[in-house]
Amino acid sequence: MKLKKDKYKLYTPEEIQQIKESSLIVGKTLAEVAKRIAPGVPLMLLDRVAEDFIRASGAEPSFKGYRGFPSTLCVSVNEVVVHGIPGNQILQDGDIVSIDCGVYKNGFHGDYAYTFPVGNVSKDTLLLIERTKQSLYLGIEQAKAGNTTGDIGNAIQRYVESFGYGVVRDLCGHGCGRKLHEFPEVNNFGRPKQGVLLKPGMVICIEPMINRGTYKVKTEPDGWTVRTLDRKPSAHFEHQIALTEKGTEMLSTYEYFEN
Repeated sequence: MKLKKDKYKLYTPEEIQQIKESSLIVGKTLAEVAKRIAPGVPLMLLDRVAEDFIRASGAEPSFKGYRGFPSTLCVSVNEVVVHGIPGNQILQDGDIVSIDCGVYKNGFHGDYAYTFPVGNVSKDTLLLIERTKQSLYLGIEQAKAGNTTGDIGNAIQRYVESFGYGVVRDLCGHGCGRKLHEFPEVNNFGRPKQGVLLKPGMVICIEPMINRGTYKVKTEPDGWTVRTLDRKPSAHFEHQIALTEKGTEMLSTYEYFEN
């Protein structure tokens, strides 16, 4: 999703804490969804669980109705990179499923994603998941005031390409606060010291989308579902962070569902 170039949106410490409130509801929602992930479960059940939990938390789903998107979650199975629409499809043993969730509360959005294994997943695909997640944290290490978006993307790209994986070029991370998608774009590839300068007050989502094969993707006729061109698996992880005068603050967390 290409973003219109704009001025930085810089948030106050008080606003960042409000964004964090929305972001933590995302983590708790993912935890409720994670309890249901198993072979034989329909994707629409996961979506229903998420929407019910978000609304019970006094918030709204950020994605539902966004540019016409019909669901609360993006549920992307196997070769679907992102923006999968949860329907009648049933999870199968050996699948992987990426769950991307957004929450809107008190005027601010939280947004992040996690890729879950379903049952007995092949070693090669488990490694893809593990390395994609590691690349996210390598990107976060570079997300600090004075660095650039290119520093983030380069750290991700160098790591995952060392394993022969493809880094999706057509999709990117983004700013996220009062709007779900804000400037700047945060690519998962790039050159050091290139791109947008990072400043205190910025809130961004870093989200590597890494394919076991080619980096090339295609969008299905529904206008949303993005698949790998070679139909090999793809993994997706995302965290929402704030750049502050004191350093980088994690607004999102996986602690509610990771052992």
